[in-house]
Amino acid sequence: MALEITQYLLSAQSPDPKTRTDAETILGQFRDQNLPGFLLSLSIELSNDGKPAESRRLAGIILKNSLDAKEASRKDQLVQQWVAIEISHKSQIKSSLLKTLGSSVREASHTAAQVVAKIASIEISRKEWPELVGSLLANMTRAESPSSLKHATMECLGYVCEEITDEELVQDEVNAILTAVVQGMNVSELNHEVRLAATKALCNALDFARTNFNNEMERNYIMKVICEAASAKEADIRQAAFECLVSIASTYYVVLQPYMHKLFELTSNAVKGDEEPVALQAIEFWSSICDEELEIQEEYAVGSSGDSTVSHSQFILKALPTLVPMLLETLLKQDEDYDQEDGIWNLSMAGGTCLCLVARTVGDAVVPLVMPFVEANISKTDWRSRDGATYAFGSILEGPSVEKLSPMVNAGLDFLLNAMKDENSHVKDTTAWTLSRIFELLHSPSSGFSVITPANLQRILVVLLESIKDAPHIAEKVCGAIYFLAQGYEDAGPSSSFLSPYIPDILSSLISTADRTDGSDSKLRTSAYETLNEVVRCANLLETSHIISKLLTAVMSKLDQTFSLQILSLEDKEKQGDLQASLCGSLQVIIQKLSSVDDTKPIILQVADQIMVLFLKVFACHSSTVHEEAMLAIGALAYAVGSDFLKYMQEFYKYLETGLQNFEEYQVCAISVGVVGDICRALDDKILPFCDGIMTLLLKDLSSAELHRSVKPPIFACFGDIALAIGPHFDKYINYALPMMQSASEVCAQLDNSDEEMIDYCNQLRRSIFEAYSGILQGFKNSRAELMLPHATHLLQFIEFVAKDQQRDEALMKAAIAVLGDLADALGSNIKPLFKDTNFYSNLLSECLQSDDEQLKETATWTQGMIGRAFSIQG
Repeated sequence: MALEITQYLLSAQSPDPKTRTDAETILGQFRDQNLPGFLLSLSIELSNDGKPAESRRLAGIILKNSLDAKEASRKDQLVQQWVAIEISHKSQIKSSLLKTLGSSVREASHTAAQVVAKIASIEISRKEWPELVGSLLANMTRAESPSSLKHATMECLGYVCEEITDEELVQDEVNAILTAVVQGMNVSELNHEVRLAATKALCNALDFARTNFNNEMERNYIMKVICEAASAKEADIRQAAFECLVSIASTYYVVLQPYMHKLFELTSNAVKGDEEPVALQAIEFWSSICDEELEIQEEYAVGSSGDSTVSHSQFILKALPTLVPMLLETLLKQDEDYDQEDGIWNLSMAGGTCLCLVARTVGDAVVPLVMPFVEANISKTDWRSRDGATYAFGSILEGPSVEKLSPMVNAGLDFLLNAMKDENSHVKDTTAWTLSRIFELLHSPSSGFSVITPANLQRILVVLLESIKDAPHIAEKVCGAIYFLAQGYEDAGPSSSFLSPYIPDILSSLISTADRTDGSDSKLRTSAYETLNEVVRCANLLETSHIISKLLTAVMSKLDQTFSLQILSLEDKEKQGDLQASLCGSLQVIIQKLSSVDDTKPIILQVADQIMVLFLKVFACHSSTVHEEAMLAIGALAYAVGSDFLKYMQEFYKYLETGLQNFEEYQVCAISVGVVGDICRALDDKILPFCDGIMTLLLKDLSSAELHRSVKPPIFACFGDIALAIGPHFDKYINYALPMMQSASEVCAQLDNSDEEMIDYCNQLRRSIFEAYSGILQGFKNSRAELMLPHATHLLQFIEFVAKDQQRDEALMKAAIAVLGDLADALGSNIKPLFKDTNFYSNLLSECLQSDDEQLKETATWTQGMIGRAFSIQG
């Protein structure tokens, strides 16, 4: 059944295009005509040490790609293909792969370990490979097994543990795996590669070890072996051991108390004197402890009785006097040659990040431990001391109370502004970041506190607008500071006027910054435009409308100029696309701002034709990033111009159609669906001539297995938008849309409710289905309500199912209550027989009427009134 494919695998890597294409065609035909034989041939090629390395390498790659894929629908297809292969053929393939673990060629055994794990991920959950774990463990326990086999087997065990869930193994198998792994980690294991593979395997197996960690004797032994590995003479083993400890910190926080003294000693030694990759993991351990304690504190805060399911051991607070000095020391280890634009993770950054988490965890208690370090180092001649002190100060601004921080920040603000002229670029970079943190966290006029006052605002802006001309990495941080400074004035009442006189200079500086060409990439330009957008969004419109109007003209001109750029390469095309995306994003914000009140909306209406021409020219460039931004901006324009948008529809529709069919770039598809909703609200029933095409595409999207699932909820909500816009004319789509909605509501009941991401998706999907029903019911209310009578029973059952679901969120509840009211409002007395045999709705209404959410209470009151009115109608 297997064929000799060595030559084809080699030819498929030939530099000659024809030879390569011919070989790929033959391999593709073999795969399509005889998948079992194809996979067996690949596994035999991989297992044969006499074959060329090149053919074995490609055989391994094709094997992996035949079993797994990143894209969910493709992965499901591959799984089904494997499941359909006869057991005898699969056994031969698996046998060949297990044999390859013993290969003397490291690359082959490594690949075989990965492929075995991919097959295990399919079969173990189906109880189809019960002997796998035993086979792997036998490799470890046989005296004659060479170290290379033990290494590959241990690696394979690690990959298997990574691929499967803890429910898929019985406890005896878990015990056997852990025993083998821990033995492989032991100091008595003399082979370095085996010990390293075992340590990595344990990291993947920790999720399975809950029962073992609940047993003190077993837990003590596992922790002892990990701690010994954390002191191994080989750095990669130490690093892997600390990675285990990081995982344990988050998975088994509750049992860590007896080991914390030893763990502090190990992490402290690593941070102070070990190689950087090891030290980084040691710091990550404390960051993970912070994450756990923050989560526990959040549970305490939201819990009605103030208790949590997890006890709070306050490890950070207890370790504070020694932990904080250790972290502060890392802030002085900045590398002089480090390029801030590279974004490489290093010891100083890890220490500062951990200090941020510590401050959030313990609040005020961190301040007296950090401020002496700041005061001692902030004025030193050594740039590392000044930089470290500034970084420390910026790291403790979130967590401690405003009362604790405000005296220090008020006293230090002027010093920091002066430091923006420091001779060292690292210090200026960190100072700009610290200023942005101050403005983000301690500048909120609407809440009554701000470090920025009318007295110091001018000085702050003079410094920022001068510093924005500095090196690109510093200018980018300054953009962040201006962003948060502007954001603080949002909804700030009279205080927002303080910023108005400076808006022209701020916008001018940001435009100049966006035009700079000295940055290594487009990050600075993107930051400048994002900041410009925030300044516009938060500006006092009454006082700045004339400035924003001038900005509109300038941005339109800049967008028009992008069509004249010389495009000689793919890179030029990408740069043009990025610039157009930023400019479309700014136009969207400006359109939204000026159209938000009647007094300034005419500014947009006067130039709407010119804006739309620009957007259509952007679409003609066929760049997906721009497609997104231009689509969003068109949604804003449709809202602004209302029914006048009809004149653009004929030309725009082809691009909307393309967007709705863009499965590959699903974000573009999702945004296009949203724009359909915007246009429906703008045009009302004038959208009718385009509805057949739009509904056909939306129904096709819902039926597609290729389209990312996140796009499907917006599509259902869009049904409601269309129905509201065209009212009774939606009747022609009922027989297509309603079965889709009912089918999707039933799918929700079968989804995995133990997966948080799936729970969120399910709530989102059900909410959008309710929104669709609401739109259809309201659209039919005055003339075709009877069309919904056959579907009312299913809708009520769906609402009841959601009402009983403990995983529902508040937004879903609002949608469920609203559609219940819409049902009563549209069908009137016809609901009486439907409600006769059920009383769930009265309990649901009662629950919602007692909610703290005013909007939910208001909706429930309205729904109660609608039901009451329907029952009072004679009929």
